[in-house]
Order: sequence, then C-alpha cells, then structure tokens
Amino acid sequence: MFISGGGTTLSNFLTQIANGTLPAEPVLVIASRSDCRGVARARDAGLRCEVVARRDFSSVESYSAAVFDLCRAARVDLVALSGFLTLIQIPDDFQFRVMNIHPALIPAFCGQGYYGHHVHEAVLQRGAKISGCTVHFADNHYDAGPIILQRCVPVQDDDTADALAARVFAAECETYPEAIRLFAAGRLEIVGSKVRVLPASPARQ
Repeated sequence: MFISGGGTTLSNFLTQIANGTLPAEPVLVIASRSDCRGVARARDAGLRCEVVARRDFSSVESYSAAVFDLCRAARVDLVALSGFLTLIQIPDDFQFRVMNIHPALIPAFCGQGYYGHHVHEAVLQRGAKISGCTVHFADNHYDAGPIILQRCVPVQDDDTADALAARVFAAECETYPEAIRLFAAGRLEIVGSKVRVLPASPARQ
C-alpha cells in the first residue's frame, strides 16, 4: 500500500483482513512523507513501512523506479494507492496491478489538485446531488485508468465538506475491499479502456 496521509484506509483493510472478509496479506507499506500518521499506524500493526520521499529523487522516473523496486523485492502482487499524492510512473510489469481510490465519481471532480477535502468542497460548490467513490486501475495520469467499481452517496442540502467526506469514506470502506476481492478471485477482465467484472464460477466461489 502507498500512503501519504492518515492511513485510515489501511486501518479498514486490516480490520477486514482480521475478520476474514478481505483475502489479502499486506507485506509492505510505502509512505511519501515521514510525518504522516499512516506510518505510525502501519508500524503499530507490525507492518514493514518504508518512507520514500519524492524530494530525495531528481525525477518522477527515478522515484518510481525506487518504489517499484521495493515492491518487486517484497513480491507484491497488487499495489493499493490510498491518498497517495505523488505522481508515479507505473512500469510494464505492474500494469493493471496498481489500484487507486478516488473520493468522487470519475470523471467528475478528478485530476490534478482534486484530492481530500478539495474534492468534497468542489462537489458542494457545484451543487451536485450525488457524489461517491471510484476504484480504478491507475495509469501514469492523475485519476485515470480503467474504472473497476463506483458507489454513489447522496449529497444533502445542509452538507459540509466534513459530513460529505464521512459519507463517501463509508462507501470507500466497502468498495475498495470489494475491488481487491474481485482482483484476488481473478474476476477482473480489462477490455480496451474498460474493466469487466466476470461472474463468479463454482471454482471461484
């Protein structure tokens, strides 16, 4: 998992792994900042956590090479981005093996600069009636790549950014693990720029 913030999605994953609803084994957490709360969360959970700061590298390419070298060494099957605010270039051997969660319904309210509360404030300012979250395979552009799952939440007339963020995060806590379960079960098929969710076969159930 790649993090830049509080590690709340990591905590959700660990809870679901512990109760048997998420078939995953976190082997490595990479943080882009040493001062983010997620570093302490990961280490308190006994996970290996490496801080790899973008400022220590001269280019996106060299930074990306460093973090994915760590993933290869740890034999990572899937990278889950969680509020990771640093642009990376995904190498060929990790294509369709990097997922991202975005707190809005892509293609609305996404792209460079749309992260965290900036997203929810933009939704409210625009007067949107629904928002939600999107899980997608990441590519080399902000909030692009084939969409795996989306989940809607209502926007209330009296919403604040905090209230909307909490409702969207509740949806994220269900949708992101669901996408990982589908990946683990081999039920995601990429067709062009789209992801098809394959039906569960008796062998997969």
